[in-house]
Amino acid sequence: MNPPSNRNPASMKISFYLLFALLIPLAQAQQLPPDVLVKSITEEVVAILKKDKDIQAGDSKKAAELIETKIVPHFNFIRMTRLAMGRSWQKQLAAEFKTLLVRTYSTALSNYRDQQIDYKPLRAKPDDTEVTVRSDVKPSGSSQPVSIDYEMEKTPDGWKVYDVKVGGVSLVTTYRDTFASEVREHGVDGLIKSLVTKNRQGERTKSGKT
Repeated sequence: MNPPSNRNPASMKISFYLLFALLIPLAQAQQLPPDVLVKSITEEVVAILKKDKDIQAGDSKKAAELIETKIVPHFNFIRMTRLAMGRSWQKQLAAEFKTLLVRTYSTALSNYRDQQIDYKPLRAKPDDTEVTVRSDVKPSGSSQPVSIDYEMEKTPDGWKVYDVKVGGVSLVTTYRDTFASEVREHGVDGLIKSLVTKNRQGERTKSGKT
């Protein structure tokens, strides 16, 4: 059985730019409005990346550790999995989905180079519980910015991201299509097994095992 691939251009594009949505400081998560929060996240990430030579050199393990501490507590993987899977979602699937994303984005993080990021004014009412934070990222050596929209929800634990759209392409929708194809062929258990296999392969690669 072949694990579901995330090597298609849309998902790889999302994988690279989604790292800007991920790092949410715990102490600030319950205090800042969503747009200010995203900007502060990005500034912190950029500062870390500019100083950390190991991550710049491709240390995916260190990048993964950074994601685990700064990102995972502030991403709603349960809702993401529900959106991607509908009634077929399971907690085990959400856990493997999270591991897949962490592994993918640790690689993207280690490949980071200077980008210019512009934030759009937040269009939201004070009592809104779901908002879209919009930004444009201009890649190094390119004159064409890439739009990144963060779909965020207000929770008792602060604002959390439950989807990201890169150039109009939704992360959830991208994985929904991939997962649906796998479920049609092998069922939900087959999808979980595929993700487990893929994640273990990633762990062996990081540890230098074959």
